[in-house]
Amino acid sequence: MKRLLLGAAAIVAFAAPAFAADMPPRPYTKAPAYTAPQAVYNWTGFYIGGHVGGAFAGDNSLQGSEGRFLGGVQGGFDYQFATNWVVGAEAQYSWLSSNNNGVLFPGGTLVTTNNDQLGSVTGRLGYTWGPALLYAKGGYAWRDNSNIDVSVGGAPVAFTADGSRKDGFTVGAGLEYMFAPNWSAKAEYQYYNFGNTTITGGPAEIVGSRFRNDDHTVKAGINYRFGWGGPVATPY
Repeated sequence: MKRLLLGAAAIVAFAAPAFAADMPPRPYTKAPAYTAPQAVYNWTGFYIGGHVGGAFAGDNSLQGSEGRFLGGVQGGFDYQFATNWVVGAEAQYSWLSSNNNGVLFPGGTLVTTNNDQLGSVTGRLGYTWGPALLYAKGGYAWRDNSNIDVSVGGAPVAFTADGSRKDGFTVGAGLEYMFAPNWSAKAEYQYYNFGNTTITGGPAEIVGSRFRNDDHTVKAGINYRFGWGGPVATPY
């Protein structure tokens, strides 16, 4: 039995190198290329912020043709869905500088109005890629002062007019960008429309005159976003 075991071991010792020589070489396998994690920006959450800009009356408006400075605050909520889409709601309030230029008629009658506050409650829908969000918005608009004044030679005169001039609608669009954890900046255009006003009584030269109550605004703003902790690394 001992001789049998020694013989088997000798055969294995001689055969092993020959068998190894006949084996094909192991093919070279390249390591997979490293793919860096991609950042995912999450727009879901509440935010508050402020804005500054300018307001410009539309054609045939009692606000006069000169632009006015505005500044204000905003707050809202966004919800990101289907990867690249964002839906939300926003409340915005703006203070405006005074402008009483009004409209001067050839006979010397001056018709003026002035409002120094604008507000809106809107929904918005946007498309996001990375840190950028392009959006459209629309909804209810309000302004503080709907009064009209009519004067001749600086003296007030009686008149009548129709139209509410205080409640209306607004639409707009903008671009927002996340530039740091919890912070975003935006540029926005917003149009406010409060209907039309027709002078129904008063000095003969103004009776029947119809004016549009609207404002075009451009704003730059900044928001602080709650619940956004910066870009999140996705697995690769």
